[in-house]
Amino acid sequence: MQSVSFTIKGAEQTVKLGSLLSALCVPLCKKLQRSILINLEGDLGAGKTTFSKGFIGACGYNDVVRSPTYTLVEPYEFENYSIYHFDLYRLLDPEELEYMGIRDYFSKPCVCLVEWPDKAQGVLPSPDIVLKLSYLEQSRQVVIESNLLGKAELDSIVQNLN
Repeated sequence: MQSVSFTIKGAEQTVKLGSLLSALCVPLCKKLQRSILINLEGDLGAGKTTFSKGFIGACGYNDVVRSPTYTLVEPYEFENYSIYHFDLYRLLDPEELEYMGIRDYFSKPCVCLVEWPDKAQGVLPSPDIVLKLSYLEQSRQVVIESNLLGKAELDSIVQNLN
């Protein structure tokens, strides 16, 4: 597993981080013809939804990206692939995901962004990428761990943020 750790400041850099990761992951999901799972971890307000806005916006979606806190999942359809944005914060029981057909979301070329993945332990497949966001005084600490992206790709994200 490859990993990189760095610091970002503000919503603008968080959106840019989403855009940069999107530029790597979307072509991979199309090329590999499979789903890519990105777990988004961090406390409330750490930037998970802001990251998702950058990721989805980089694909050409120009409307408002909201956290699907009450619906659990928001689909975004594009040519030849989809993005599914999950927010599992209000999930009471991981079994609920089975009732909504969670496995179907991972059976086609797509990227699944999952906020609060710990709420679905034992139901979600292993993530391809884990993005951890945590508070610092005036910034956020970011850790990206990946079995999908190589060290050079992760380093390019950091270089392009600055």
